[in-house]
Amino acid sequence: EKAKIELSTVLSTDINLPFIAQDSEKNPIHFETTLTRAKLEDLISVVLNKCERPIKQAIDDAKLSMADIDKIILVGGPTRMPSVQEFVKRIVGKGLERGVDPMECVACGAAIQGAVLAGETSDILLLDVTPLSLGVEVQGGLYNRMIERNTTIPTKKSQTYSTAQDNQPAVTIHILQGEREMATDNMSLGQFNLGGIPPAPRGIPQIEVTFDIDANGIINVSAKDLATNKEQKITVTGSSKLSDSDKERMIKDAETFADQDKTKKEEVELVNKADSLIYTAERTKTDLKDKITAEQISQIDDLSTKLKSSLDSKDHNSIREHSDNLSNLLQEIGSSAYQQSAQPDPDQTSSAPNSSAETNSSETQEKVVDGEYKEVDDDPSNDANKEVDDDPSNDAK
Repeated sequence: EKAKIELSTVLSTDINLPFIAQDSEKNPIHFETTLTRAKLEDLISVVLNKCERPIKQAIDDAKLSMADIDKIILVGGPTRMPSVQEFVKRIVGKGLERGVDPMECVACGAAIQGAVLAGETSDILLLDVTPLSLGVEVQGGLYNRMIERNTTIPTKKSQTYSTAQDNQPAVTIHILQGEREMATDNMSLGQFNLGGIPPAPRGIPQIEVTFDIDANGIINVSAKDLATNKEQKITVTGSSKLSDSDKERMIKDAETFADQDKTKKEEVELVNKADSLIYTAERTKTDLKDKITAEQISQIDDLSTKLKSSLDSKDHNSIREHSDNLSNLLQEIGSSAYQQSAQPDPDQTSSAPNSSAETNSSETQEKVVDGEYKEVDDDPSNDANKEVDDDPSNDAK
């Protein structure tokens, strides 16, 4: 340490460490050598180069560019080293602020933090951020982020999910931390169940999940059924106990496996969409039974059977093809049902000619308007379109 400090101002220094060991005859062994600044810089170059990515990542996370930086303040004793200073200048492209002592800067920061925590000052605001993203597991084992990494705390965010099966009585809220796309690749922080959900078709119940992180990094997660107001909560206090190396490893893993995770996510979303289309197809046959032909029902059954077979074989190309075909068919049926519903009632429009000439024009026009208004108000095609556009991505596990 002494040699490192001296080499910040001189080009070489002598290292003398007496009595560091003894030989077989119990004679003392002393260590003496000369260390140059060039040799020291060569020894630390590997570690120093590893700092480049975190520096650039910090600037990106702050949504800044190098041009937005006005000054660079050096913090900590090692920043006195010429090689460290030149490294920072090369990366950022700006000069260094020489008016702040690196060691004094550390002491001032610790003192300010202590004063804020003790409540002795209120005119200084210190902002902390979430080191990793937080979210929940959803259908298909996907990880749905609710609070992104580097979000300033305290923070609060809510999102609405639904059930994945008909008459599902409960949902499991699995809380995760990490940057990967699949739930199993992230760190589990805990889970809880919200029960007592009234029987209803899938996608109908509304479950509001809320993440609330206080200034101390304590996470409060709640799930509330908006229909019954039933609610369950859990408090997570250990999420911030990850070491810096663990956080860095998790972020690096997300970058390393980004392409692989993207492929997995697309495959799961494809399966979820196919499952939703099959469900929508069955609902369409029931909801629009008076507006679809036997031939259309046969087409729905045929494409649904093919899609189920593709899901069983896990042939993703086949799943994609049959999903597109079934989706197009359901859209055509929905459009046809809408056009049928939009047509005026012939009984109402044909009754006007029997009226007197004096009232013929006004009464006929009035009846047509009333009939159209009634048809639009009771239009079942809205349900059909809703089923076709059903998005399974927000189904809870």
